[in-house]
Amino acid sequence: MAVAFIQEFVIQGGDTSTTNYDAVASALNLSQAPDGLLIHTAGFDHDSGVFRIFDVWETREQGDRFMSVQLGPIIERMMGEAQERGDESFTPPQRESWYELHDSMTG
Repeated sequence: MAVAFIQEFVIQGGDTSTTNYDAVASALNLSQAPDGLLIHTAGFDHDSGVFRIFDVWETREQGDRFMSVQLGPIIERMMGEAQERGDESFTPPQRESWYELHDSMTG
């Protein structure tokens, strides 16, 4: 069964720019979905005060592989560069979780 992955970043000081997200997406430079990714979404949930990333993967292993091989090194580099500049806006998510989906449907 497919699995969901959620990351939530608290909106800080009313900042609803997507600068950090866009920089990571640009660095990934994906021309197609990574192996096993069924859907990727990202957007603001103003009622909850977060920028949320919600992905659905065929398996957790595929998602973990993408995170550790492709995404992780980019995040680590960018966080290090932000710290060197004294930029505190590039922060890890306040919430990150995986869960198995009971059901899913596509149109």
